Amino acid sequence: MNICAHAIIHSSDPEADRALLRDVLKFTGINIGDGWLIFALPPSEIAVHPSGKNDVHELYLMCEDVETFIEHMAKHDVECSEVQNRGWGMLTNVSLPGGGKLGIYQALHEVLAGT
Repeated sequence: MNICAHAIIHSSDPEADRALLRDVLKFTGINIGDGWLIFALPPSEIAVHPSGKNDVHELYLMCEDVETFIEHMAKHDVECSEVQNRGWGMLTNVSLPGGGKLGIYQALHEVLAGT
């Protein structure tokens, strides 16, 4: 059985957010028509957390060094929030051009992605 993931970021300015994914994060993408880009994701992980609610999903990208990541974003005039130690990772939020936020973290746990 072959299963993969398809994540969706909702945006009020999808063209600008797609440009950030393509030009700054260097994600490889395809144009499926009318400029609608779909990007390949890096290796991924999925976890199930306890919650009082169902149908709540979160998307984070992971990096090896969050401070180096923030420096790279600054070179492209992309704002990141102050780093927070969440116990499971060192978290920053990238301000997307469309107004949204995208969580990026350096894991403090063993990383399975890409294994």
